[in-house]
Amino acid sequence: MRQDLHGVIPYLPTPLTETGEVNRPVLARLCDHLIGAGVQGLCPLGSTGEFAYLTRAQKAAVVETVVEAVAGRVPVIAGVASTATADAVSQARDWAALGADGILGVMEAYFPVSDAGVVAYFTALAEATDLPVTIYTNPNFQRSDLSLSAIETLSHHPRIAYLKDASTNTGRLLSVLNRVEDRLGIFAASSHVTVAVMMIGGLGWMAGPSCIVPRQSAELYRLCRAKDWEAAMALQRRLWAVNEAFARHNLAAAIKAGLTLQGFEVGAPVAPQAALGPAECGELAALLRHLGAL
Repeated sequence: MRQDLHGVIPYLPTPLTETGEVNRPVLARLCDHLIGAGVQGLCPLGSTGEFAYLTRAQKAAVVETVVEAVAGRVPVIAGVASTATADAVSQARDWAALGADGILGVMEAYFPVSDAGVVAYFTALAEATDLPVTIYTNPNFQRSDLSLSAIETLSHHPRIAYLKDASTNTGRLLSVLNRVEDRLGIFAASSHVTVAVMMIGGLGWMAGPSCIVPRQSAELYRLCRAKDWEAAMALQRRLWAVNEAFARHNLAAAIKAGLTLQGFEVGAPVAPQAALGPAECGELAALLRHLGAL
């Protein structure tokens, strides 16, 4: 198993101008900020990046901007998502050509897809480039999700190296770990209690909320690596309020509101998503102040 990826890997938002262009200076400044705060990687075009709402040109601009801004300091894991296998393969090849270090594979679906079709989709994605692939499972949002048997089958592919699990079910995650043995590295989502995932063998977490509490997230990871579980759980309890707040709101809208409060003009979420209102922004500001993030 490849152990290159680890730690806190924030899902980046996609800053857009009023005319719909990617705000490259803001995105580049955010990358610098997050790396300076101690994160171990960056993921453009994850859920927080609103990939489902972007054009192909916007997606390419995001990946290009992040790769250039990062300049090799941390790995860039670029998201690929599509309902069609051929389009996913094309995206992966484009992101590899732009300099991404890895691929986060998401399968979108309108009609349900069988396990065989799911395995075929991710296999084609893994064979599109030489980059390591992180497969993504999120039963709350995906019509055709990754079953345990599909994950086990895919874990034998030499370029499928990681799994990001957003199921909220840590018991299911332990079942995954038992089935794949050491073939896949496991990353949690913000929906999990990340300390618990680290305790059972996880490598870290890929999550949007880490964008607004990067320093605190990096400290939590450090405590987990040091196996200082008492201190880690004390910090996890404080940070869990971020997860609770984000569960009440649209994720991209909440991340963008938090970053705007912190001085990053990332703009509003893509319509028809709604931005947070004044009361919601006030709630978020109070939380960030409490955590020392504002």
